[in-house]
Amino acid sequence: MAHAALKAWPVDARDSLPLVLWSAREIAAATGGTASHDFQVSGVEMDSRDVRGGDLFVALKGEAMDGHKFIAKAFENGAVAAIVDRPVDFPHILVEDTTKALHALAHAARERASAVRIGVTGSVGKTGVKEAIFAALDRSSRGATHRSIRSYNNHVGVPLTLARMPARSKFGVFEMGMNHAGEIDVLTKHVRPNVAVITTIAPAHIENLGSEEAIADAKAEIFGGLEPGGVAIIPADSPHYARLKEAAERHNATTVSFGRAEFADVRLLDAIPSANGGSLVTADLGDTRLCYSVAEPGEHWITNSLAVMAAVRAAGGDLGSAGLALAEMGGLKGRGARHSIPAPGGKALLIDESYNANPASMRATLRQLGQTPAMRRIAVLGSMKELGDFAPSFHAQLIEPLVDAKIDHVIMVGEEMRSLARELGKQGGILLGNPGSFAHCDTPEQAIAALDDFGIASGDAILVKGSNSIGLGRLVAHFSGRDG
Repeated sequence: MAHAALKAWPVDARDSLPLVLWSAREIAAATGGTASHDFQVSGVEMDSRDVRGGDLFVALKGEAMDGHKFIAKAFENGAVAAIVDRPVDFPHILVEDTTKALHALAHAARERASAVRIGVTGSVGKTGVKEAIFAALDRSSRGATHRSIRSYNNHVGVPLTLARMPARSKFGVFEMGMNHAGEIDVLTKHVRPNVAVITTIAPAHIENLGSEEAIADAKAEIFGGLEPGGVAIIPADSPHYARLKEAAERHNATTVSFGRAEFADVRLLDAIPSANGGSLVTADLGDTRLCYSVAEPGEHWITNSLAVMAAVRAAGGDLGSAGLALAEMGGLKGRGARHSIPAPGGKALLIDESYNANPASMRATLRQLGQTPAMRRIAVLGSMKELGDFAPSFHAQLIEPLVDAKIDHVIMVGEEMRSLARELGKQGGILLGNPGSFAHCDTPEQAIAALDDFGIASGDAILVKGSNSIGLGRLVAHFSGRDG
């Protein structure tokens, strides 16, 4: 019987594909370069500090930096070969332009894998949604799903992620970010997604783009790279829904909407709080209904889960696996990770949202803080960047979600946060749960001292949120690294 079962094991065409990531011959063929030696690599890296044993190091050249200066360091760290534009005394592929070679290798990886590719962008939530889609598809494909790591979502990170995609991948999930119009157009043409997801439109990067409509148009560039017959997944509740739908249809995409709106293709029917702080969600997908748990707390994750379900279904993934993945997901570092930290008499909760911030995400996380059971609620808020002339008003307007969430104490960090500090000062802080309880700081180190001076108590819930450049990750590391 065992012999018969082995004979009946399903055959997959991918089984004939190589297990190694790239051989010297394949890299040379993809890039048009010349190989100095015969070798095989198990990874691709552009930063010599991140190189691990078996990696191919790509010596990229920028305006201020030349990767060729770090080739020796890359080999010290375990590189087995490099892509270079000049001969070196290490195994290498010699090409005319290393950036063009990386792009060529990325395109070769895309073409050989036959993976269903999902592109994800949006003003808020793209990294979390990307991770959730990956978790769902990786579970059902038994490890044959590839994704962008960290926030590798720019003109270097996206082709690098593609170049790392194994030939046997069944799915690939790629995050795409932008600061200016035209950037996503380039990225989506690298990925050529079968499914393109826009999470939401909000005034992130409005300094460079000028209006939310322009932001919507820039995000909608993702549809320009869709493969024929591709699916565009768009937020039904967005005021820019019609604009996004029109953009998708210009590229002959099938549109699938998600949200609370009556017309949404993946529509929220009900969401109730669950015991672990997440939600129990019921959604209507038109021909079926789903009930699943979302471990991540917050209204925004209820909506995110609908986008995940829409993407998984469009990619041909398993919805049951998607539900299990959403139920098991934990917060990401800098994007919702929760730490139990020592406090006199017990523990306090520290919520790490230190990686990014814009007006929409700031309001969403403050709303969630207001719903978090706690003796006191404390917000450490860093400046929101890339808002340009809109910055003073967007920062000052944060007084509304602070009041609605009944925040007891606010520590504001960064120059732009002075606008909010002035608004609080006008009222003497009486709008907060603890009158007069707020402080403004210039640096994370000052904020650490201010939080220490205020005093963390057992049962406190502390939200730390700001743009990454403010450096509030240092505050998170300081308090989460303390011994109990």
